[in-house]
Amino acid sequence: MMNTYKDLQNSHPCFGGHKNNAGRIHLPVSSGCNIGCRFCDRTFNDAEERPGVTRQLITPEESLDILKEALAICPDIKVAGIAGPGDTLATDYALQTFRLVKEEYPELIKCMSTNGLLLYERADEIIDVGIDSLTVTVNAVNPEIEAKLNKFIIYHGERYEGVEAATILIENQLKGIRKIADAGITIKINTVLVPDINGDHIPEIAKTVSEAGASIYNIIPLIPQYELSEQAPPTCIQIDEARTKAGEYIDVFRHCQHCRADAVGVPGKSEYGQQIYMNRVKLEDTFSHG
Repeated sequence: MMNTYKDLQNSHPCFGGHKNNAGRIHLPVSSGCNIGCRFCDRTFNDAEERPGVTRQLITPEESLDILKEALAICPDIKVAGIAGPGDTLATDYALQTFRLVKEEYPELIKCMSTNGLLLYERADEIIDVGIDSLTVTVNAVNPEIEAKLNKFIIYHGERYEGVEAATILIENQLKGIRKIADAGITIKINTVLVPDINGDHIPEIAKTVSEAGASIYNIIPLIPQYELSEQAPPTCIQIDEARTKAGEYIDVFRHCQHCRADAVGVPGKSEYGQQIYMNRVKLEDTFSHG
């Protein structure tokens, strides 16, 4: 039976379950990506605590062994999630993994994150595999603003840039959110807050995604890097103000931990990623777009 938003508030750390010591494991099976975020720097290391970082890539089949080991070490894990390090829908690996997890660990909540470019056209697969919660990163609903945050998309083998790329991305995101929400799946929206670019745009994003069917909104402060390395990150006051404005339209999550793509444990309380993944590192792993 599908978990409702109320269920997830008690059992998923990104929906409020942190209050009940609910843990999660991220399975880094998704390598490729299909958009070019100007703030994204995917890499392999054991030091940084942020999205887009992992110690290695694993296969869907390896994920079952890793899950078994992680559950033995941390029985508080309630969620099997895939958050990259690339996009979960740019390749087939995430959905393949969830099919295996559904069969071997049916009690675990299945959670995935996506940029949403392929969300509408792969929505039926997401619904069929039994995803309980879906996170979509929506950084703007105005193409002019989105183009300042994302330089290109790779869509059906073609590269699009600027406002044209942003228009396609936003349209696909919102259509996909509506289709997934209509199926009863709980949707969380992530927005990377870049004060000088989308700082004044947060209320419009929150209102738009809420009307499309999202249940909860998460504002993530920019980590200045890559092409936006000169941008100032938001202050605590700016983050709080953005959350307050968004809260007029949608529930707001306030406890994001900037989790890695291979995080394991209870956010803010325990972390076993190094123990689980470190001995499996493969230096030949590489990232690619596509």
